[in-house]
Amino acid sequence: MMHNGSGRVKRMFSMTAVSVILLFSLFFRAGTADAAVPVLIDSYIIKDLGYSRVFMSKDSDRLIRPASLTKILTCVLAIESGKLDQIVVIPREATLVEPSKAGFRTGDRIRLIDLVKASMVSSSNDAAFAIAMHLSGSVKGFAAAMNYRARAIGMKHSSFTNPAGFDTGEYSGNLSTAEDLLVLTEYAIRLPHFNDMAMLGSVIVPEYRTGKMFLLRTHNKLLARYPYAVGIKTGFTRRAGKCLIARAQKNGRDMLLVMLNARGDRWGIAEEMFEKAFSTSESAFRRFAEAGEGGLRRLDHSAWGGKSKLQ
Repeated sequence: MMHNGSGRVKRMFSMTAVSVILLFSLFFRAGTADAAVPVLIDSYIIKDLGYSRVFMSKDSDRLIRPASLTKILTCVLAIESGKLDQIVVIPREATLVEPSKAGFRTGDRIRLIDLVKASMVSSSNDAAFAIAMHLSGSVKGFAAAMNYRARAIGMKHSSFTNPAGFDTGEYSGNLSTAEDLLVLTEYAIRLPHFNDMAMLGSVIVPEYRTGKMFLLRTHNKLLARYPYAVGIKTGFTRRAGKCLIARAQKNGRDMLLVMLNARGDRWGIAEEMFEKAFSTSESAFRRFAEAGEGGLRRLDHSAWGGKSKLQ
């Protein structure tokens, strides 16, 4: 009898424990984004472009590998070169880079504007290297031009070693911050052609020597997943992790997000962060814009490990 009683007690205890766990789980699932299970993101920043104020951020001045987000600066230099209609002869060095690649061959003839599209849409490393060598004669020379332009734009802490975002071996030291990448992207979206390229789901690149056509598709799943997304660029290396710069527009609001090294579903995280920002009333943003950063209390957004600057 003592054995059976002990068994009943154990079963009752187990059921009680399970019930507590279930209730605990439901509580956190039913809560707001602030009460959600924390998502690990090394660094991020989200800004309302209409009010020119940062909504949320975490370690946005921390130097981190930006992976293929680097290509935004590469494309800026190409757009500003005034040579977008020129034909670029693909050099052998560009064909030897690691994927992602469009698959160009040595001697292929591609317009510069199409190389920019390939870099932005499918993050083609061979396209980025071809851009660099066409405009500067060498990767090293182009990296110097990148760093000079970055400083002129207002990127205070970044250091670029190559046009594609490689971050190992001879290209170690390719570093930026979420703040700098925000500055870069705000600059880029004011340039001709950039916004049209940043929102493309696919692009056909013609080769003028053989007549071959390259069909390239975007890696940016947010474009299909989130109806308010309008681009801009994805990035990934083993050392940098999952990176993303995304822009979304909803009900007259315009948000820009930079996310570096997200562990988890970056598309879902981005959608959640955008919705959090869009759900904040315009009056709150207006008060923030009028009061300035020091005039409002910073709130903890533990779902992403960062801080909101709105109340």
